Amino acid sequence: MPVDSFKFLPRLIATFYQMTEREPTYPIPWTPLTKPLAECTFGLITSGGLYQKGVEPPFDVEREKREPTWGDPTYRTIPADIAQADVGVSHLHLNPAFAEEDVNVVLPLTRFQELAEAGEIGGLADESYSFMGFQGFPPDASAWQERFAPEIAAKFKAAGVDCILLTPT
Repeated sequence: MPVDSFKFLPRLIATFYQMTEREPTYPIPWTPLTKPLAECTFGLITSGGLYQKGVEPPFDVEREKREPTWGDPTYRTIPADIAQADVGVSHLHLNPAFAEEDVNVVLPLTRFQELAEAGEIGGLADESYSFMGFQGFPPDASAWQERFAPEIAAKFKAAGVDCILLTPT
């Protein structure tokens, strides 16, 4: 099934993005798994713009509306036991209805808890992380490279996470 990443953007902006070629700046790293999945603790990250209502603020979509080439580089912490009613979605580039109905669409917390209960994986970290996948145009990942990715990596290391699943939106 084809996915239209630009479905919720104005057609002019979507066409502009689709016509622009961009090569990755860095090679994609590969780290081999050193132990069985049944012994691994997983951490989850999504680019779905999720946040915990009443605990952390939504992503800054108002600034993005004023400055369409800017994207909020910050992240939000999502507890593994979050109730569906506490999940908010703040993202201008996807339809939030699906994640608002079932967080597992963009962050498979329940599926990973089931895998842990079945002994297929060692466990799931108590906290997952969400960011807003749109990082401006052209994308500016410097805040992620210099600050936010190292912060999340340190939190996952402290939690004993062996593997990370990124669910891009």
